[in-house]
Amino acid sequence: MNSYQKALRINKRKVLLTQIILFVLFVLLWELLSQIGLINDFLFSSPSKIIKLLISYFKSNEIYKHIMISLFETIIGLIIGTVFGILFGIVFWWNKFLSKVFDPFLVVLNALPKTALAPILIIWAGTGVFGIIVVSVSISLILTIISSYNYFKNIDEEKILMLKSFGANRLQILFKLVIPYNIPNLINLIKINIGMTWVGVIVGEFLVSRMGIGYLIMYGSQVFKMDLVMMGVIILAVIAFIMYEIVNIIEKKIRKNRGI
Repeated sequence: MNSYQKALRINKRKVLLTQIILFVLFVLLWELLSQIGLINDFLFSSPSKIIKLLISYFKSNEIYKHIMISLFETIIGLIIGTVFGILFGIVFWWNKFLSKVFDPFLVVLNALPKTALAPILIIWAGTGVFGIIVVSVSISLILTIISSYNYFKNIDEEKILMLKSFGANRLQILFKLVIPYNIPNLINLIKINIGMTWVGVIVGEFLVSRMGIGYLIMYGSQVFKMDLVMMGVIILAVIAFIMYEIVNIIEKKIRKNRGI
């Protein structure tokens, strides 16, 4: 291992250690301020109360059903929104006429506040799990189409011409150049969609669900139980972080295999 690689590892460890220290200090300060009364623990809760409530939910096994239903809705919404978004991006790259026809519609749809339209989408799709998945897909789909299409069309024309000079057809250009070249961009798009999909799921659960993390947060706010609200937010943050890190691990393996 050369000195440059050692320096990189040391720097990563320093960053991680600093992040841990800042998080611990934040939690300790939050607990201290709530204990001495400088912040109202009725409004902001406290780490000790949140941990106590979380332990009780885990002991009763009640938390698992909420996590599993939200995670299921999020994963399905993420897969549908990402896969179909990329497929539409490929279609628009393939057919310039279609991309020009649908471009203004995509711009308008992207500008619409999807969360505000969530009640309408749920009425159309139904008030069950399917309706919540539709809301989550609606938030990520248009962004994925626009982003993936822009990634695909910004390929260097000289590289495309070079492949054409060797007799490559459009399908070969797509699978040998366009998609492989944009794998890092598509992975970053998945990372963005994790957050976007969670937003859709939580909004949907706010409106119609009787289970899920969004339901816990909404119910806690309705009965002014901030311990429950903050517990839901923390669980949501942890799961979203884990999903993000899983994508990071996959990205590192892909980069390693490609020698990047």
